Amino acid sequence: MSHDTSVSRTIRPVRIELASCLLHGDLAVPARASGLVVFAHGSGSSRFSPDNRFVADTLDRHDLATLLIDLLSEDEEAQDERTGRLRFDLNLLASRLVTIEAWAVGLAELRPLRVGLLGASTGAAAALLAAAQQPHTFHAVVSRSGRPDLAGSALTRVMAPTLLIVGERDTPLVALNQRAMTQLRSEVQLEIVPGATHLFEEPGALEQVANLAAVWFQTHLGG
Repeated sequence: MSHDTSVSRTIRPVRIELASCLLHGDLAVPARASGLVVFAHGSGSSRFSPDNRFVADTLDRHDLATLLIDLLSEDEEAQDERTGRLRFDLNLLASRLVTIEAWAVGLAELRPLRVGLLGASTGAAAALLAAAQQPHTFHAVVSRSGRPDLAGSALTRVMAPTLLIVGERDTPLVALNQRAMTQLRSEVQLEIVPGATHLFEEPGALEQVANLAAVWFQTHLGG
């Protein structure tokens, strides 16, 4: 299902130089930004994903800055296409998210903003791992069709308020997220989108996901 992403927000490309590689992202900062949301997408997705852009557009309308960034470099993406290994290297992906937050703090326009993480699929596990490693750095987490179970025992160290969103018809994932709820010691909420499957392709489903995420981040990043 396609979504209308024709909004008038200003997106600018950014590059984050690491010791070993270069990461590419797209940053959008509304005039009255109340927080910054960094996207951690799952395997097989990218910052160009229409779904990610649709969610980012919704967050923008709620005065949230967004950074859609690929956690692997172009060379690493090519390597991962062959081996499928890096997409499951959650420690690597989590460390990239920590580095990205440190980069954001270095920008004057982003420095005052609290940072939240929005992870999808395996990216949600990386987001939770990063939140566990830096409990005073990340102030909210949203998991969209996420695999929080892959974060293992790190779930018990997450302090950030966490929203888990799954589709009602994605039965195995519902069970995994319900189990994760019992391990998270932070404020946690599970939202099951009625009639939705894994990718929220049903009419209105992704809109519901985006609005739930926007309200969660506004609540926990604002102020």
